Amino acid sequence: MPKRIRSCVIFFVFCCSSSGLPADPPAVTKTPPTSATVRKTVGLFNGKDLTGWQVDVPELDKNPDAKATFIVRDGLLVSLGQPAGHLITKEKYENYRLAVEYRFAAKPGNCGVLVHASTPRALYKMFPKSIEVQMNSGHAGDFWCIVEDITVPDMVNRRGPQETWGVTEGKARRILNLTDDSEKKPGEWNTMVIECVQDAVKVWVNGDLVNHGTKCTATKGQIALQAEGSEVEFCKLELTPITKLTEP
Repeated sequence: MPKRIRSCVIFFVFCCSSSGLPADPPAVTKTPPTSATVRKTVGLFNGKDLTGWQVDVPELDKNPDAKATFIVRDGLLVSLGQPAGHLITKEKYENYRLAVEYRFAAKPGNCGVLVHASTPRALYKMFPKSIEVQMNSGHAGDFWCIVEDITVPDMVNRRGPQETWGVTEGKARRILNLTDDSEKKPGEWNTMVIECVQDAVKVWVNGDLVNHGTKCTATKGQIALQAEGSEVEFCKLELTPITKLTEP
């Protein structure tokens, strides 16, 4: 796919100042973030079972014997895609960096990582209140607003006419990323890093900064993985708390 860099590119710093993003930032960079003090990284997946996670699959309400949506296979956490639902951490988190390594096991498809998740089934009786970081093949790094909101530069170009914006059913909830040229070929492993610091959320895909939003309406919550029709394998889910913010 040809490189697609949209009209506004965000200055790559680890922690945005409280005054907001610069009006005319320079180009995307692969320089790793450095402007915070972090604590010891912890694994959210132990490679053996789903300890620390809870399943929310609406189909199980009426059919408790339905096949499992989320399994552990050969040391990998696998979202089988159906029945649709979410795998949600039992713990809540704030101010952290989440590193996720994933691949679409069979063919490219749809999935996502939800941050700041709270009220279950708040949208379409399926999706928890959250900000989704899209993993849909070809669009990794888009934001989807799920009864929470976030602001990015150049919002009209990236979200559509302002009068259509919203966070509930039927509203313009998708915010396009900065580039769709960062994903690897189908079947190869991708690394997504999601950094949530105060009211800001940044996303890197394979080292490229692909999204950066501020003024998020939530700053803490659970983390969720989707099952949305496609089989996805996860080999790494690691969280690094960020405990002290410094000037870049």
